[in-house]
Amino acid sequence: MAKNLIVILGPTASGKTHLAVRLAHDMRGEIISADSRQVYKKMDIGTGKDLDQYIINDRRIPYHLIDIIDPENEFNLFEFQNRFYEVFNNMIERGVVPVLVGGTGLYLESVLTGYNMPHAPVDKKLREDLDRKSKCELQEILQEMKPRLHNKTDIDDSERLIRAIEIERARNITDYAQQGRPDIDAIVFGIRWERSTVRQRITARLKERLNQGMIEEVRKLNAAGLTWTKLESFGLEYRFVSRYLQKLITFEEMEKKLNTAIHQFAKRQETWFRRMEKKGIVINWISGDNYTLLKESVMKYWR
Repeated sequence: MAKNLIVILGPTASGKTHLAVRLAHDMRGEIISADSRQVYKKMDIGTGKDLDQYIINDRRIPYHLIDIIDPENEFNLFEFQNRFYEVFNNMIERGVVPVLVGGTGLYLESVLTGYNMPHAPVDKKLREDLDRKSKCELQEILQEMKPRLHNKTDIDDSERLIRAIEIERARNITDYAQQGRPDIDAIVFGIRWERSTVRQRITARLKERLNQGMIEEVRKLNAAGLTWTKLESFGLEYRFVSRYLQKLITFEEMEKKLNTAIHQFAKRQETWFRRMEKKGIVINWISGDNYTLLKESVMKYWR
């Protein structure tokens, strides 16, 4: 089977979106986002949507799975995978080249290895029982249900813990065969920089986002009804800016702690990508922003 999906992954601030959009432009393709936070509307600067990058030579490159739900709502892996399949199937039918780009390893892996995801609707009775438990108790329940827990973000927040338990319970109850799952044969490229360069890019991008109005974005989200607890659950920028706006930390503390947290996040992303390789996913690594090499490499596999 010919390749039918191009994947471009990389840690935060690696420039993967810019390269992916150029590639989609040249191949008459469209972008599918694999970013767990860019799905939310009104969360633009903090999630790094950079939608101006999707315009090349006055032509807007179509993108999918960005700005699709309100931040008050929950979005999970099951939702992502099913929406991806729907978008992917539609693009193949139209003869469009799908370019999947992102840094959320769990989302990428769910597509590349074909996770079998259970249908897990909200279980009100289960949630009533779980709401009475402490975060520590919820962590123990999830750990017992899923000893090899990969998505560590689930254990940091009670809402995520409850949803993760709900999904695992559904997985144990049903033998779910997902409908509409396409045959995917992907070619995967990873964007890699020297560690010192990544650090510089992360720090520079954080300063740029602060200058673009990231603090005001978080302030407006809170004023529109998102609680501080909900904002903090989105992590990184939204967590630390929320703490600053609540006067729990100074601006200098916020900037320093956030910068450190983003560096740590980038390392976790790289660790996830290495784990994907150990599972048999072949990642063709591209150094820096070498678009010429990326395009030449893609054309060797694409037909």
